[in-house]
Amino acid sequence: MYTTLTYLHSITRWLVLAGLLYALYRAIHGLASKREFVRHDNLARHWSATIAHVQLIIGLCLYFISPVINYFLHNYKDAVHQREVRFFGMEHSSMMLMAILLITIGSAKAKRKKEDSDKFKTIAVWYLLALVIILIMIPWPFSPFASRPYLR
Repeated sequence: MYTTLTYLHSITRWLVLAGLLYALYRAIHGLASKREFVRHDNLARHWSATIAHVQLIIGLCLYFISPVINYFLHNYKDAVHQREVRFFGMEHSSMMLMAILLITIGSAKAKRKKEDSDKFKTIAVWYLLALVIILIMIPWPFSPFASRPYLR
């Protein structure tokens, strides 16, 4: 179970990044070219948020069955002083949750805007903030916080 979820988590990580980048591209291009917000733009907004929510569910499942988190929760006083354990126990999880909240809020706000330019601008701002947080908090192989391979 843990191995399967870890594999799914690795794959959906890339889907989240691709979805956000594509939605951002559509939003920035639409804003710059002053074009109409079309169905394809709305689908990019919707699916990037949906993929992020799927990633959140998988991440929460992993959080509660992970041996690293189990150690963190049961040995908090010691674990909080271990960089990698603290990263996964507190920093990664809380910041990724924040990023998902930003995506969700941005998607909902853009959906309710009347003007096309406002929709593009809303998606661009909220999704960009979320993307920056995600890029910082992914445990890249070169990350100073914790490192994991690109695919596990």
